[in-house]
Amino acid sequence: MDAADLDYRARTLSGCIPSSLVTRLVELGHEREVEFQAGHGEWFCALEWARLLGGRQQYEQALDVLGPYIATGWWPAARARAELLEDWGRAHEAIELSRPYAQAGDRLVLDFFARLMARHGRAAEALALLWPGVEDWFLALALVDVAEAAGQDEEAAALLEARIEAAVPACDDPDCHRLRLEPSNAFDLLAVVRERQGHIDEAIALLRRREVTSVNGRDALADLLARHGRIEELRAYADSEYHGHAAQSLAEVLEERGDEEGATAVYRTFAEKPHGMWRVGHLLSQLLVRHGRIDEAITEMRALADSPGGADGCVVDALCTLYAEHGRAQEALVYLDALKERRDGEEEWDFFQIRLPLMADCGLRDEAIEQARAHPEGGTWYAAWSLSHLLAKAGRTEEAVAVLEQHPGSNNTVLAHHLIDLGRINEAVSLLQVRPSAAPVPAPWDGTYSNEPPF
Repeated sequence: MDAADLDYRARTLSGCIPSSLVTRLVELGHEREVEFQAGHGEWFCALEWARLLGGRQQYEQALDVLGPYIATGWWPAARARAELLEDWGRAHEAIELSRPYAQAGDRLVLDFFARLMARHGRAAEALALLWPGVEDWFLALALVDVAEAAGQDEEAAALLEARIEAAVPACDDPDCHRLRLEPSNAFDLLAVVRERQGHIDEAIALLRRREVTSVNGRDALADLLARHGRIEELRAYADSEYHGHAAQSLAEVLEERGDEEGATAVYRTFAEKPHGMWRVGHLLSQLLVRHGRIDEAITEMRALADSPGGADGCVVDALCTLYAEHGRAQEALVYLDALKERRDGEEEWDFFQIRLPLMADCGLRDEAIEQARAHPEGGTWYAAWSLSHLLAKAGRTEEAVAVLEQHPGSNNTVLAHHLIDLGRINEAVSLLQVRPSAAPVPAPWDGTYSNEPPF
């Protein structure tokens, strides 16, 4: 084994047995295969086998399973062993195992190591490790979390304030108000500390100075206002905030307080803005479903799907799923028929595949299979996945395998899943362990454009 090879296979899930299929092997009683592969370079098998042994209190055997992987110097293997040790109440060993990796300075390792120490009464030591890396937004986030455990919020705040004061303009343009700030999330993190200290107004003021207002679909200022019941301020912010994340925070807090109509009105008001329905339509539909207002939820999703440019695959799929989840698959098929008619009778695979589970729900599984085979794109590698799923659901797994085998290398994980279900374990493993050939090196661009793939 080799660390670079292990890392490549684990990141790309190529040339290896992925964790989902390791779980499937265990579910079907093939533990001996997992144990065997764990000893022959299959990382996800080793990880699952170590966890199983640990669950049976065979701790030393579990650690031995990971030993050859750790010997390569590959950090994820060492991390897995540290996590097992911590779970077993051996945190001191986990810390000592991780320390040499943390000393090498990798930010992911430092984050893990600092949080591990903080969980076990060594927060001050962890903070000292993170302090020099405060310019890195990721390590600064860990630093602020660890500072709470270390009782050093004020020291962390002073450090972040100094970083903010040291910020310089991002460019020479006098009209540019952006700052080159390190860490980039200094305002957000200082606001976290001030909120913990009870300085809510200061935290709000800091968040109003951010350049990036939304991260991972949430707005920190909106969530802070919601947490502290400052509803009118949140309402005003939701009215001006572009992404709809403040509206979402407002709707959520109103719903939690039992004001269902108020929450609904927030989304409907935002939906009236240009492109507002795109941002909150699905959230409004989910709110209505939670309160049993299924017809209204469907109406809202229909409005989104029927809006200019709204009938994309994701929106239509969400609408049809909503129909199906409430026993109305036939109505979803009627909608798809109307959509097909609006598109001059054309129905590309992205939309056609939405039909297949709906037809199955209506007792038309065999018809769905035949229509899938007859579709103009039915012979493609991407259609093979949907068709094989239909066949497997109908108990025709051998046929599902035959369909996938027509496209070697395109759906190996799906094919291997079916082979495992058929008990053809050796075939499945051999298929998964095929190493992908090196991608061809593209020719240098000659300055001309082409309409032919790859674009």
